[in-house]
Amino acid sequence: MELTRRALLSAGVGLTTAGALARPDLSTAAHAAAGTATTWQSDMLKVSRGGRLVYPRRGGLRLPDWAQVGYRNGQSPPEVPTVQTIGPVAGDNTSHLQTAIDAVGALPPGDNGFRGAILLQAGEYPVAGTVYLRHSGVVLRGVGDDADPATNTVIRAVGNTPNQRDVVVVGGGSGLWNGDARDWSEEVAGTRTDITSDVVPLAGNTFTVADPEALAVGDNVIIVHPCTQAWLDAIDGGGTADAPPWAVGSQPIAYNRYVTAIEGDRVTIDAPVFYQLDRALSQSFVYVWDRAGLVTDVGVESLRVDIEFNGEDDDEDHAWNAIRLVEAENAWVRDCTMLHFGLSGVAMFKATRVTVSGCRALDPKSRITGSRRYSFSAERSVNLALVTDCYANHARHAYVSNGTTTASGIVFHRCVAEGSLTSSEGHRRWTHGLLYDNHLEIEPVTGRALALYNRGSWGTQHGWSAAHCVAWKADVADSSLSVQQPPTAQNYAIGCFGTVNGDGVSASDDDAGPGYIEGTDRPGLEPDSLYEAQFAARPS
Repeated sequence: MELTRRALLSAGVGLTTAGALARPDLSTAAHAAAGTATTWQSDMLKVSRGGRLVYPRRGGLRLPDWAQVGYRNGQSPPEVPTVQTIGPVAGDNTSHLQTAIDAVGALPPGDNGFRGAILLQAGEYPVAGTVYLRHSGVVLRGVGDDADPATNTVIRAVGNTPNQRDVVVVGGGSGLWNGDARDWSEEVAGTRTDITSDVVPLAGNTFTVADPEALAVGDNVIIVHPCTQAWLDAIDGGGTADAPPWAVGSQPIAYNRYVTAIEGDRVTIDAPVFYQLDRALSQSFVYVWDRAGLVTDVGVESLRVDIEFNGEDDDEDHAWNAIRLVEAENAWVRDCTMLHFGLSGVAMFKATRVTVSGCRALDPKSRITGSRRYSFSAERSVNLALVTDCYANHARHAYVSNGTTTASGIVFHRCVAEGSLTSSEGHRRWTHGLLYDNHLEIEPVTGRALALYNRGSWGTQHGWSAAHCVAWKADVADSSLSVQQPPTAQNYAIGCFGTVNGDGVSASDDDAGPGYIEGTDRPGLEPDSLYEAQFAARPS
C-alpha cells in the first residue's frame, strides 16, 4: 500500500512547500531527549567559532568532503520557462511525447543554455515504449505527481516490449544495462599525462602532472587510478573471502572533474577525490574526455511514472526502470513519484553533477532476489550525485551504489526508507565516498538496514563494497548498521541510532574489524547535517 504524503505527515515526516520530505530528527533517543540534549562534536570534525570546519586526522585518515555534489556542483536546479504545452492523446502516447520533446530539442538554446520545458497537462499518458530526453537544455515537466490524473500528470507504462525496458531515459545513452555508456574511456588524443605527485590525499583537489601543456583551464578531465597488482595486494585482493580475488585491470578508480587552475605543473580541479592516489601502488594519469554523446542541463519534474503489472507482487513482465539517467551531466529529477518498477525508480549511469530531490519510489514489483529493487541507484561512472529528501518503500537496497570503483562522491541526504528488505549500502567492489546523512529507516524488515562493509564472496565477488564512506546521524530503528574498516581506508558511523556494529555478512568476514564508530544513540551531534555544513563552508 502506498505511503501517501498524508501518511508521511502522520508518521512525523514533514513536507516542504515544494513537496519534498522535510524530516525532523526522528531517532528514538532524540525523541526522548528532545530539547534537553547536550550538543557535542565528533572527534573527526570540529566547527570553529567562526563556522570553519576542521578535520582532525586519526591514523592518517580524515572525513571526505562532499561540498561540491549535485547539479552544477551544488546549485539548485533552475526554473526553466515552459515553451510547449501538451495533453494526452488516445492510445499509446510514446511518439506523442517524443515528438514534443524533439521539437523543443530542435529550438536554439537561450543565453542560459536552456531550450525550454515541455509541460504535460493533467491526465494519463499510456506509454508502450521508452521516452528519451536526449537534447541538452530541455526539461520534461508535469503538473503534479499524485495518483489522480484529473489534477496530476501520470505516465502509465504499459506492456513489456522490449522486455523489462526503461520508461524515461534522460541523457545521450541508450539506457541499456549492458549498453556502451559504462565509463569515461573516450579521451582526446594527445591530452593524457601522468600525475607526478607521490600522493594525492583523500579530499585533495590539486596535484602535479608530467605535461601541464596537455591540459587547459576549463577542460573536462578524467583522472584514472589503474587497478594494479600492487594496489590489489594492498587491499587484500578486494577482500573477496573464498571467491577469487579481483583481477588486475578490472577495477580502475575514475573521477570526472574540471580543471579550474594550472600554475606551473600544478593542476587544481573543481571537486576533491574520495580516495587517495598513491603513486607507490598505482601510477595515476589524467586526460581530457571528449564528451561525445553527453547531454547537459536536463530535468524531469512533477510527474508520476506508474508501471503496469499483472497484480502479483513477484511479477517481472513489465517495465523495469521508471527514470534512468545515462550520459548526463548537470541533470535533475525532482518532485516525481515512481511506482511498480522491478529494478529502480531512479537509476544513474555515466552521470555527473546530478540532483534527485523530493522523489518517491514506491511499491516495486519483482521477485525478492538479486538485481532487483534498488530504488535510488548509482551505477557505473556516477560522480558528484545528490539524492535528497526522498522516500522509498519495500526496497531491497533503497539507497545504493552498485557502480564499483567508478562511483564516488554520492550523498543520500535526509532520505527515508520504510519496510526495507535488506540494507542501503555501497554494494560492490570499492564504491567510495558515500554519505548517508540523517538517513531514516521506518520499520525495516531486514536485520541490517544500512551497511558500509565487506560483502566477501557474495554476488559477483563483491568484496569490499564501501571505502571512505560515512553514516552521519543515521537512524536504523530496530535494525542494525554495519560499518567495517577496509585496508588503506576507513568507514564511519557518527552520531547514529540503533545497533551499530562491525559485523560482516558472515562470521569469516568479521575479521575485517569495525570501522570508526562514535556517539551511538547520543543525541545532540553538531553539525546536524555533515553535507549541509560542508556546503555552507565552501569558499565564496
